[in-house]
Amino acid sequence: MTLPGATPAAVADGLIIGRGALRQLHASLTTRTPDDAIAILQEAGYAAGEGLYRSFAAVNDPKDLDAGLLAETLAEFFTSGGWGTVTMSPVGTGALALDSTDWVEAEPGTSETPMCFFSAGMLADFLGRLSDEPVSVMEVECRSSGGARCRFLSATPEVLQRVYEGMTEGRTYEEALSAERR
Repeated sequence: MTLPGATPAAVADGLIIGRGALRQLHASLTTRTPDDAIAILQEAGYAAGEGLYRSFAAVNDPKDLDAGLLAETLAEFFTSGGWGTVTMSPVGTGALALDSTDWVEAEPGTSETPMCFFSAGMLADFLGRLSDEPVSVMEVECRSSGGARCRFLSATPEVLQRVYEGMTEGRTYEEALSAERR
């Protein structure tokens, strides 16, 4: 069965979760289990990455994907899937930024810190499957915390661990990534 108006990519995993469900999951977890909310959202997102990858692979053969068209192909996929408009660009050495000014998980002005934990987990699994290598994703800018965009950094786990450590020491993610080059 195909849902009216749904693309094959949207239904390849057999489930569509709307914006309201994702926001309710956030609200319930942060209200009822605030100490566990981040880990649960990341883990749920990571589990969703497989379905997202299957949806992508249903309309794009990852083995035949031209690297020069990757950003454009992913932007179209996320936009058509309702996640938001996406641009991609390299940041520092060894990191890729995914930026969106209308990312679906963000709720502008509702937090002091980035809050798109489900998306970070989902993107880590999805991009790991796409690259066939371990990938970590960390949101470093977020519309929920007053930013103009949501910015997700994607890199090897080792690179993002060093970025995280640099940020806990008071550096920006750009400074931490610049330190990666040295």
